[in-house]
Amino acid sequence: MELAELGLDKNPWMKFENLISLRDIIDKLTFKHHVDTIEVEEVFDNCPKVRFVQKGHRKGEDVYVALGRSEAGRYLAVVFIHKKNNGALIVSARDMAKKERKQYERK
Repeated sequence: MELAELGLDKNPWMKFENLISLRDIIDKLTFKHHVDTIEVEEVFDNCPKVRFVQKGHRKGEDVYVALGRSEAGRYLAVVFIHKKNNGALIVSARDMAKKERKQYERK
């Protein structure tokens, strides 16, 4: 499925009404992955490479990963659900794996 069909383009953050972060997820990002929510926002602001991961549990709310960089240059993978209300529900964020970084650099 093409990103254009989903209302996403090269910079999906520009299309989102809001970035949704749940307290439990924020805590996990901070303590397990050492990622700050500001870094997550920066990834979306810096034209990430977005790819489809899987169909969501709810129709029209599929899971994607955004590969991008923070302002400090950190390479991050941000997993999110594209919500029907045009929001992005953050599921996880972590440093990119080697394979993801190669994919991102082919951008």
